[in-house]
Amino acid sequence: MKDSVSFDDFSKIDFRVGKVVKAENIEGADTLMRLTVDFGSLGERVILSGIKKWYKPKDLKGGSFIFVFNLEPKKMLGEESQGMIMAAEDDASENCVLLIPDKPIAPGTKVH
Repeated sequence: MKDSVSFDDFSKIDFRVGKVVKAENIEGADTLMRLTVDFGSLGERVILSGIKKWYKPKDLKGGSFIFVFNLEPKKMLGEESQGMIMAAEDDASENCVLLIPDKPIAPGTKVH
């Protein structure tokens, strides 16, 4: 278990629903996939994610998932990732599942 965080620190994280409009493998990347994600009135963002082991691009396109929207951008393989898709992964890294809303809801909706 990681150290506890204060409620104030946790409340700084902006979780949003995003709809994947494009998903593609990155040439030369063993684990990374490039997602173009629609966040409604907040616009689109490119998010890179190490989920290639468990998902194919066709599995993600058109799907709604939970993202960290205000994560500081990070360069990976020369590209900038502008957020993070949320997932649950077991200790052995054998299984990984993406977090999804249980009912349809608009892209950009705040998660709390």
